[in-house]
Amino acid sequence: MTLQRSLGALVASALFTTVAFAQNFPSKPVRIVVPFGAGGVADVTARVVAQKMGEALGQAVVIENKPGAGGIVAGDTVAKADPDGHTLLLMSNATAVSETLFRSLPFKTSQDFVPVSTLGYFDLAVVTAANSRFKTFGELLAYAKANPGKLNLGSINVGSTQNLTAELFKSTAGVDVQIIPFNGTPAVVTALRGGQIDAAVEIVAPVLTQIQSKALRALAVTSDKRAAVLPDVPTTREAGLPGYVARSWNALAAPARTPAPVIARLNQEIVAALNAPDVRKKLHDLNVEAQSSTPQEASALLASEIKRWGDVIKTAKIPIQ
Repeated sequence: MTLQRSLGALVASALFTTVAFAQNFPSKPVRIVVPFGAGGVADVTARVVAQKMGEALGQAVVIENKPGAGGIVAGDTVAKADPDGHTLLLMSNATAVSETLFRSLPFKTSQDFVPVSTLGYFDLAVVTAANSRFKTFGELLAYAKANPGKLNLGSINVGSTQNLTAELFKSTAGVDVQIIPFNGTPAVVTALRGGQIDAAVEIVAPVLTQIQSKALRALAVTSDKRAAVLPDVPTTREAGLPGYVARSWNALAAPARTPAPVIARLNQEIVAALNAPDVRKKLHDLNVEAQSSTPQEASALLASEIKRWGDVIKTAKIPIQ
């Protein structure tokens, strides 16, 4: 009985300490480590949500940009941080891709992080130059089927969401096309407008101005519904390729072993921030559909995305780095 009482006392003490810690959270500024440079869609999304969260938490929520290496540097920073909720990771499709794309990681994505909530989803599109012979996605698809190996489809770096979404086009449509990677969106746009490539897969936000000014033409968006900023552009499902669906997303995650009450508090504030009309408006203007989730739903999304993009990498025979 003495041993049982001692164990019971230890459990009660640990529970009390966890609850007390959670009640005092946050005790200092919270940082969100972003695996991308400043100014991109993911970075701006994080900043918009961080500002609103900070107002409710009573502590500053600051952004720390750690781009490069497929998100490994940012992920390693958060995986090694104290599991107290004060250091968070901005997750994205790239987080899921890295699990398969890299031979060795300093962390295990599915074990070293606890997803807290999704933040939002944003669209990708298949685009061409305004003077392209392809006026519709159906025409592009028909040409690819009738002319194996002749269609050049551009994207940014190998292993990026855009690049893998281009590879997904090949496998879904069962066509042989050449995927041409570039080192960034400006290079993709230059190649499109110069006629070096026939089409490209890109996130809508960085090419939206080019589409609106009619320098580029959006043939279709790869989401399951039309983009709010491009209501006249069909989805790939509507345009003749039902299985070709892909969206990009962002979420926030904490280091593993972060106390459940802290995860619950963070989730509460993320949900409240994403429900705020001014936040939703700012994200809408970025072509980001604000959407929160439970921690369990965010975890399920991460697991499904790891499997999905892992399958694409294997099918495309992309070399493991």
